[in-house]
Amino acid sequence: MSNYFIIHGTLGNPTENWFPWLTEKLIEHGKDVIIPCFPIKKEQSYEKWAKLLKYYYDLKMINEDTVFICHSIAPIFVSKFLIKNKIEVKALISVSGFNCLLNKEIDEMNKTFLMENEELAKINKYVKYIHCFYSDNDPYISRDELENFICTVKASKTLINGAGHFNTQSNYKEFPEMLEVIDKMEKTAFKKELL
Repeated sequence: MSNYFIIHGTLGNPTENWFPWLTEKLIEHGKDVIIPCFPIKKEQSYEKWAKLLKYYYDLKMINEDTVFICHSIAPIFVSKFLIKNKIEVKALISVSGFNCLLNKEIDEMNKTFLMENEELAKINKYVKYIHCFYSDNDPYISRDELENFICTVKASKTLINGAGHFNTQSNYKEFPEMLEVIDKMEKTAFKKELL
């Protein structure tokens, strides 16, 4: 049975946005859900985040049945972690995922997470299913950069008009479209197991 990790973004935490709502819905469906709290601000770096995620991997909580749901900087972080450590998982669901510099204040926190696109493209060796959500009015990331990430990881995608950065500021406290994608993914994966 799949277990789920929900990974927050830069300056984020596990109690913001749609994370509590999604956690509750997944638990209602009998899923195990883990939402780590990563260091932020001056403490944020790929190395520190990877150290925490490696802790879960060492406990065998990350495996071929794991689904990562990642917001903002988190999709590139998880992609880099899986590629560097050659870890295979079931799925990566990206929300506003990107792989580029944005602005000076944020870039200092994000720069260690970024990868060359050629390296990022290797994520398909380690993830069976990748889906990306993005918006047409994200205030932080251009549509071109959002679509560049989607293209590089060869993901299926859902464009939601007016969703901003899919955060509390965009009034995104619930995420029913996410449940639809998860349901479709689980049914597809189950059918593949039967064949």
